[in-house]
Amino acid sequence: MSSTTRIGIIICDRYRCCAGGKCLKAMKNKEGAFSNYTDTDVELVGFTTCAGCPGGNIEYAGEEMVTNGAEVIHLATGLVVGYPPCPHIATFKAFLEKRYDVKVVVGTHPIPKKYFDMHTHLGTWKDPVWTPLVAPSMSDEITRSLYD
Repeated sequence: MSSTTRIGIIICDRYRCCAGGKCLKAMKNKEGAFSNYTDTDVELVGFTTCAGCPGGNIEYAGEEMVTNGAEVIHLATGLVVGYPPCPHIATFKAFLEKRYDVKVVVGTHPIPKKYFDMHTHLGTWKDPVWTPLVAPSMSDEITRSLYD
């Protein structure tokens, strides 16, 4: 590995007790949205929640993560797989990118199969606005089943 990319992860407050196991597993294995880091090591410099709707911690968390060296902030997969998915994702992404001049990726670990199946059944992600939001966490069926 030639370099290190420093990242921060912001999770949905509905999962505030999450220990980050799936995100950290995906980061280590470079799966899901972390599959883009094949040529670099990844260092986690921040992990927190949005603080609940409508995301009162986004401004503070983004500033803290960038201060700690984050080059990329990931909005965790939980924001797209929750029921319902976070209605503020696009706003969070746009705000963080503009305010802190940092790259923002929607997604961390691969979308678990059970969530993929249910959201497919419900038609949650049929609207084209969701295509770029779920794409980084989309994986093949075998990988999705490993994250159930």
